[in-house]
Amino acid sequence: MTQKSSHRGLIVAAVMASMAMISIEATIVSTAMPQIAAQLGQLNLYSWVFSSFLLTQTATTVVFGKLSDIYGRKPVLLFGIVVFLLSSILCGLAWSMPSMIAFRLLQGIGAGAVQPVAMTIVGDLFPGKQRGKVQGYLASVWAISAVVGPLLGSVIIHNLPWAWVFWINIPVGIIAIAGFVFFLHEEKQTQRVSVDVLGAVLFAISISALMLALTEMEGTTPAYTIIAVIVFVVSLVAFLWQEKRAQAPMVAPDLWLQRPIAISNLAVFFAAMAIMGLTTFLPMYVQTVLNRSPLVAGFALTMLLVGWPCGATFASRMFPRFGLRPIMLVASLLIPVGAFLLVLLTPASTAIQAGIGSLLMGIGMGLLNICALVITQESVGWSQRGSATASNVFSRNLGSTLGASILGAVLSYGLAHTAGGGVITQEELRGLLDGTGAAMASSDAVRMSLQSALHMTFLTMFAITAIIIPVCLFVPKRMTHGQEQVQA
Repeated sequence: MTQKSSHRGLIVAAVMASMAMISIEATIVSTAMPQIAAQLGQLNLYSWVFSSFLLTQTATTVVFGKLSDIYGRKPVLLFGIVVFLLSSILCGLAWSMPSMIAFRLLQGIGAGAVQPVAMTIVGDLFPGKQRGKVQGYLASVWAISAVVGPLLGSVIIHNLPWAWVFWINIPVGIIAIAGFVFFLHEEKQTQRVSVDVLGAVLFAISISALMLALTEMEGTTPAYTIIAVIVFVVSLVAFLWQEKRAQAPMVAPDLWLQRPIAISNLAVFFAAMAIMGLTTFLPMYVQTVLNRSPLVAGFALTMLLVGWPCGATFASRMFPRFGLRPIMLVASLLIPVGAFLLVLLTPASTAIQAGIGSLLMGIGMGLLNICALVITQESVGWSQRGSATASNVFSRNLGSTLGASILGAVLSYGLAHTAGGGVITQEELRGLLDGTGAAMASSDAVRMSLQSALHMTFLTMFAITAIIIPVCLFVPKRMTHGQEQVQA
């Protein structure tokens, strides 16, 4: 693919607009969803508004990455943006919780096309040394969205119909479409490649079943989990059989098992598991065990969002000088150090300690993600870059889902098996978090029970982060791609 260098800045702006459209959706919807659910009813389906989006996004990421290698980035990306915008309009018109979930499924499909392909376009436009800097800009988009999204959601809910939570993406998406239509020009694909449709379907079914099993792991209906696991195993076996016989497999084993790609994806996978634990349980600890306000709890978590783009920016500027592997090794140490500070938290600790741990984990994630993505993209040529980038995004999404399930199960176990026997019910926990349980917050017995359960959760999170260190040690020092040798 060839591009006019004068258009690269405008294309990057369009990429950032498309990524902002996806990234702000998660935070703005989570802020507004309680009011939306109160109007739509069927609160038992509340969590599925979020799970449905993540399910289809994760299941289709790899498929669209492969399609972008076959048909080009532009058509796949435009398809994803259009699907995302149309489904956003439908979400704003939802009349019930099931209809909202159905439209969120469509939104996830659009996000599954936009996120990996937009990141791949950056890989096409810039050589390795310049690419990291642009990927740092994309990381800042996610950080800014995490801060702006809740504020924007709150403003919309109090001043406009809740439908604008979804419709606000429309002008951003239109700007992104215009940027790609007018400035992104690709060479025509002359070769015809067969599309592994059956492999794509089987892969989507297997990953969807896995996501359902993880989502229902803590539910009261274990039969659904068992059925989902059976479907996952059967479809996965069928998928592997299909990939062995397909002429152009949807997921090429020789690509996913390349050492640089496999190691980078594995490191991102474990890091995503840990970060999901941080974002989910650190505010709970600060607010309940440390007995601080939601504002202080939000500040502790915000330090993650400060450290992430700072780490990404540093990595993008420094890896041409120091190399990708040394920076990944530093990241693999920072993340466990930050997690260990959370393990050391006690009811007598300050929120500053929690914020420092969050900051260190954020810096480590910024360093790790940029280096892992650049290594992944530099390991292949143009014809496989979409698939390689999608594998990185897929590993991150799957790690987040698995981390939420495992760490959530650890917390539930801790709450049900506290040393003092004072079991905390879900109602009491909600009371602590929304402020109605202020009297319980002053009870040392309740606080110590919650401290014990969350301490067990942080210990598990630290054990996960410790795995990142030996994984990063296997990053090769040098990679050879084509005639260019890239220092890792």
